[in-house]
Amino acid sequence: MIIRTISEFRKNYHRLKKGDVFAGNLILRPGEEFKALDLINRGVVVFPSLLSQFLSRSKVFQAEVLGPFMLEHTFVAYRSKDIMRRLPEYVSLGEVVCKRDRKHLGLGLSKWKSMEDLQSLAAMEALPYPFIVQPFLKNAKDIRVLIIEDYAEAYEKINPFSFRKNLAQGGTAQKIIINEKLEKFCRDIMSRGDFPYAIMDILVDQNNKYYLSEICLTGGLTGSRIGQEEFVSRKKSMIDAFCKDTNISR
Repeated sequence: MIIRTISEFRKNYHRLKKGDVFAGNLILRPGEEFKALDLINRGVVVFPSLLSQFLSRSKVFQAEVLGPFMLEHTFVAYRSKDIMRRLPEYVSLGEVVCKRDRKHLGLGLSKWKSMEDLQSLAAMEALPYPFIVQPFLKNAKDIRVLIIEDYAEAYEKINPFSFRKNLAQGGTAQKIIINEKLEKFCRDIMSRGDFPYAIMDILVDQNNKYYLSEICLTGGLTGSRIGQEEFVSRKKSMIDAFCKDTNISR
């Protein structure tokens, strides 16, 4: 059985068995996440992989799984004690950034003068846990990278009026040439997260060292050459090819 829509999935959920396939965006409602474990246990194949789909939806999960690609000292705060434990190492790091989980377009991003300031707010229960904490990287470039099959491109997001570089918040895009080092860094991230294609935000420090900010299976491509329509078309072609190959292998 090869299922392509979420309505088909819900209708046939209990009939799925080892070797059956769900191809596409597996939209699980809050509280349904357990179904992913059930699919794995039953040997149901999901494409894009369940790992990539869960990573795409959760910044917290990204920090836990893809943390080695991110800024040093990045961590997930699940409770106030997690922040208190990290206060000593952050004393010399200055400003910090807080990222709320499952928030997009820069809406969940905030900057604080110190970890102590962030802890003061968190202690008043004004911030919902969990969230990501990391040092603020000054004068960093914010690069959006798109990779799908053998196609790769990148552009820099620029906003002189805010540390948030999002194009949706007044930023502009400047096309750049994606070099071999940057592409390899991004493909290594994709390999770890089992992404067949991805849209990534990469921070670049003054020494041209790369750090992962975020990765998703979908995202804004306003500043790209390929555009959203072509990207969606290529994704569909990949999924169609995966389903065809699955049928042939049977």
